[in-house]
Amino acid sequence: MRAILLSGKSEPNAPIGGKAAHVLWLLTNGFRVPETWVIPPGASTDRTGTVESWLPDDGPWAVRSSAAVEDGAESSYAGQFATILDVSGPARVAEAVESVLASAGGVTARAYRERMGDEKPIAMAVMIQRMVSPVSSGVAFSRNPMTGLNEVVIEAVEGRGDALVGEGVTPERWIRRWGDWSSRPKGGPVLTAEIADMIASETTRIADEFDAPVDLEWVWDGAHVWWVQVRPITGLEDVSVYSNRISREVMPGMIKPLVWSVNVPVVNKAWISLFGELIGPNDLRPEQLAKAFAYRSYFNMGTIGEIFELLGMPRDGLEMLLGLPSDGKPKFRPSFKTMRHVPRMLSTMLGKARYGGKVQPEINGLRERFSTIERADLSVLSDSALLARVDELAEVTTRAAYANIVTPLLANAYVALLRRSLNKRGIEADAVDLDLGDPDNPYNPNRALDKLGNSIAEAGPEVVQAVRADGRAALPDHLEPALQRFLGEFGHLSDSGNDFSVPPWVEQPDAILHMAIDHAEVTGAHQAMSWQDAIAGLGPLTRRSVRFLQGKSSEFVDRREQVSFVYTYGYGLFRPVFHEIGRRLVERGLIDSKESVMYLQLDELRAALLDGSLSPPPSELVALRMKEMDDLVDVDMPDTIFGDDFVPTGRAARQVDQVVGVATSRGRHRGTLRVVRGIEDSPRVQSGDVIAIPFSDVGWTPLFARAGAVIAEAGGILSHSSIVAREYRIPCVVSVPGATRLPDGATVVVDGYTGTVTIESSE
Repeated sequence: MRAILLSGKSEPNAPIGGKAAHVLWLLTNGFRVPETWVIPPGASTDRTGTVESWLPDDGPWAVRSSAAVEDGAESSYAGQFATILDVSGPARVAEAVESVLASAGGVTARAYRERMGDEKPIAMAVMIQRMVSPVSSGVAFSRNPMTGLNEVVIEAVEGRGDALVGEGVTPERWIRRWGDWSSRPKGGPVLTAEIADMIASETTRIADEFDAPVDLEWVWDGAHVWWVQVRPITGLEDVSVYSNRISREVMPGMIKPLVWSVNVPVVNKAWISLFGELIGPNDLRPEQLAKAFAYRSYFNMGTIGEIFELLGMPRDGLEMLLGLPSDGKPKFRPSFKTMRHVPRMLSTMLGKARYGGKVQPEINGLRERFSTIERADLSVLSDSALLARVDELAEVTTRAAYANIVTPLLANAYVALLRRSLNKRGIEADAVDLDLGDPDNPYNPNRALDKLGNSIAEAGPEVVQAVRADGRAALPDHLEPALQRFLGEFGHLSDSGNDFSVPPWVEQPDAILHMAIDHAEVTGAHQAMSWQDAIAGLGPLTRRSVRFLQGKSSEFVDRREQVSFVYTYGYGLFRPVFHEIGRRLVERGLIDSKESVMYLQLDELRAALLDGSLSPPPSELVALRMKEMDDLVDVDMPDTIFGDDFVPTGRAARQVDQVVGVATSRGRHRGTLRVVRGIEDSPRVQSGDVIAIPFSDVGWTPLFARAGAVIAEAGGILSHSSIVAREYRIPCVVSVPGATRLPDGATVVVDGYTGTVTIESSE
């Protein structure tokens, strides 16, 4: 029975099987591996003392399989062949070798081969590895094998590693994401944090050099970590990861089928265009980037993550660029694949540095195109011409979506650089009025809303009281033009600028009048150190560089508001077009109301309008989907969904006394909680109330002026909720699960430092 001692001089292509080949890789790349011998396939199994000829001592030894098919990228054969531990003496080693060889034809291995469709004969080598006296043992994954997330997962047990598969033995679990422990055991751990850090760091280094996600076995002997096995993690490509951290910002709540079938191609084509600038031509399709679960929008972070990893960035890099919470401190880590994209990336970055000069002409062109589309008389268009108008609007809106993606990204980047530059020089950015954007920005509704509210107030308290009670019906005739001017400028805004099924402000004049009155009654301003005072003590060159960043930040903040305004204006033009289609379908007896079109997908709408050939009939589809959406209103929706087979579950009734989110604006405040789902709830909010909202769009801005604190179900540090809260110097906690399900009228305490929301009492 001849054997090969693995060493740095071993032949890398020797016939030693997959497991031994990977152990040899560890050894030759400088990682600590126990003494290992390998009996190649077909070697003599003669027991006449030949083991003594190469076995250096009695051991104990671990005798393991090392078949040619094991530990491959396609299949691992993990656990299919025998492993025998703590074998002492040549005779016992020889017996263990025969047992391992025999396991190649065992029932377990045969069943596995049949399932994998593997008909080739198994070439079995046997690995004899010196046992390490274990204080603790375990496994480590460079990527979460269940979710595919880019995090190190460690499982550890006391003593030998085979306890990991022992009945009733639960290992302790450590998870490290971007250098920090996102999960670690409580109480008396098997590992110390120091040893866990050592294992995690080495795991990451092995994966980097292996150039693939890896699954490792390790042993800690009290002095050193020994690596006894490495193999690629299989099946990661089958795990889809969906996140709503981005999508619930731009498409919150439940999305009707027509909105979804229009929005996904329009917005995701814009994202694909941006990705193409960075990585070159690709075969991405809009539907690959997003998926609806229970009528809620989720981004496919697997696909997007692959793009960002290709660029040398973390998989959740897009979320970080948008200002959403991150679990760690990612770094730019280029791989060999990244290098071929560097010229294109640099060219794109250079182009975007000059984007400020291009965005204004683009905005002007888009506004003109949208205005032309809006002026058309839809009622005189033929059915086919009406559908062509949908296609034209989609093409222009895709251009607007691109500007509405790039401009906020650049605004976020410049503001982040400015804040970092100030903090680096000992100036606390949060305490400074950064003077970003034009306070008289014509795209911000606040000033016009104040003007309308003041006009109503000047008419006298009786008029104010009447308008509060009866809305537009009580508005004096001489104030009607003022309302019309406001609606003419800002009437296209709504609770959600990406959902044309939501009525815009122009369709809610009573709510606008209430909001105008409330807004005009708010007095006082939030104080902060002026921008000029903050930088007065800096040197001339430093002051010049900081002023440059402040100028670029201010420019792009203004552009961001302008682009968002125009995009919302254009996107809202889908609503009258589809209402006209709905009117025609109602006339033909295919649906009950024009609003019912929102429950049909765009291709279904085309078929129904052109020839009525839709099965089931449009009215049945509408009824079915309305019922589905109604049944799914109260389901629990997680931030992240793994796989495509998500099954929604109902929300269990529970008593909540504290919830935790992400703090994004400092301060603490106690007040009455008011759950606000739309501007129609605006009159219920009194000065100093804590508002709980699902998200925040530009249309919500006036409401913040009365709030004492903000709680939001969605958002990050650069979300609209957070930005406005910081400007108003009120605490804000975002990413609070179930914020709008908290008890309305309760007394709550919002802590803008820790991210906690404590419910003290209910009405």
